[in-house]
Formats: sequence, C-alpha cells, structure tokens
Amino acid sequence: MKQPFTKVFYTSQQHITLLKSRGLVITNERKAADYLYNIGYFRLSAYFYPLLKLPKEQHQYKSGATFIQALDMYRFDRKLRLLLFNEIEKIEIAIRSCMTNAASEYFNDLFWITNPAYFYNMQNFQYTQDTIDAELKKSKEDFILHFQSAYTDSYPPAWMIAEILPLGMLCRIYTNLKDNVIKKRIAQHFGLQVPVFSSWIVILAGLRNMCCHHCRTWNRELAVITTEPRRTQFGWINSSRTDKRRMYYRICMIRYFLFTVSPGNTFEDKLKALLAAYPNIDTRAMGFPVGWENEDIWK
Repeated sequence: MKQPFTKVFYTSQQHITLLKSRGLVITNERKAADYLYNIGYFRLSAYFYPLLKLPKEQHQYKSGATFIQALDMYRFDRKLRLLLFNEIEKIEIAIRSCMTNAASEYFNDLFWITNPAYFYNMQNFQYTQDTIDAELKKSKEDFILHFQSAYTDSYPPAWMIAEILPLGMLCRIYTNLKDNVIKKRIAQHFGLQVPVFSSWIVILAGLRNMCCHHCRTWNRELAVITTEPRRTQFGWINSSRTDKRRMYYRICMIRYFLFTVSPGNTFEDKLKALLAAYPNIDTRAMGFPVGWENEDIWK
C-alpha cells in the first residue's frame, strides 16, 4: 500500500553519524564528508549495501566494514563502466557500418532505411520512421544540415540516418527487415545467428546506456536474459557456469564481438589489470566463474 515519503534531508555529517551508528568504520570524517557531498549519499548507498550484515533490512554493517571499502567498489565500478563503454563504442560503430553498407548493397537502394517495402511490420516501421523524422528535425550535425540544404530528396541515405539513431533503434530496424538473407549476412559478419545477434545488440544498447548514465554496473543483476548461441565462430564460454543476468556474461559478449570488430585488441589485458588493481572486489557477484581465464573465449 502506498504511503507518503517521510524521509528528511541529511547533511553529509549527519550521514556520517548515521553510518557510524550502524557499525561502518570511517577513519577520516573530513574526507568522507567531501565524498558524500560530491558524489551523494544516495549514489554511494549502493556500494554500502554489500557491506551490510544479513538480514540487510536491519542496516547493520559487518565487522570491519569500512567507508574505504565502499569507496573502492565505487571507483572500481566507475573504471569498469569506462572500460566497457570504450569497447561498446567500437562495436556500435561497426554495427552501424555493417548494417548500412550490407543492406545498401543488397537492396541496391541508398535510401532503404526509410522505404517501407523492405519491412514486414508497418506499425514498427512507422515507429522507427517517426523517430527518424524527430531526429532529423532536431539534428545540428553538419552532414545532415548540408544534405538538407543541397539535395531535394526527402531523406538522407541510410548511412547518414544511422549516425543519428541510437543503437536500440538500429536493432528495431534490423529485426523488422523482411528479407532473411540480408539479416543473416549482417549477423554472420559478427559470427552469430540472427536471433542471437538481435538479442545481443539489445543487451549492448542497454549496457551502453547504463555506462552513459553512470549507473551501478559491476554487481548488478540485470533483468534481460540474452539468447544463447547454439554455435559460434569464435571461442565461447560454458554458460552453465555463470548467471546470464550478471556482468560476466555481458563482458564475454563484448569480447566475442571484438574478435570481428577489433582483432588483436587489448580488452583482456585491461580487464585483468582492472581486476588486479582491486583485489577485494567480489568477482563472484559479477558472475565470474572459478578459472574464467581458461575459458575458450579468453584463449
């Protein structure tokens, strides 16, 4: 049953007093107050949570739990997001390029992305069309403004439109394509089947947005479970040894895409260096199985 929100505002010092009363060790209150003020208690509270005793509803911290431990989890999470976002950017750009190039060549139509003849669900097509219209209307990109001023066509070619659409919208366009041949061609470029490719780019779009909006990532249990590949072109994992809702599975998806997108990449080295820099991070909470380094995808 709903009830009024009755919590009151606490200053940083009041939050420190509250945390200490619950058993959290804070050795430098001045620095802790600065962190609480600049980061915010609400954001940091997600990193205090793993330090609570069971049952967590009693809000009592484990013996020896410290403010620094929570801050290390925050720092690790921030660096993990930056690492993942950097790699997802490469994948997103590759997906845009592959989709627009492959479909433009296959259909022999530079404007296929706005042509209803290539799509089977007109309601979905209209939704993407409305999004394209809105993005074109508000776009200040030089290449869009130049096209609109120089040409009489109603819409720019597909590769220009793809540049101003979010990754999730490109996935919607891809899944709505009528011709399975071109869908297979695009998916197979990344060593995947069509249902898996569709699922994975939705997952990556969501993870990208989490990274962009500075959301807690490292130990999160994610709602969307991705489609498991039946066969793979490159090394993969034994998914029965991990939780597909945890971050390790997403990290492996990124690694798999990079075999095509960025051969010889240093993602594995960067990931291992980050984990080594924060040895107290519970990788089990991320879904890392014991001996994960020996799985085929990391060889």
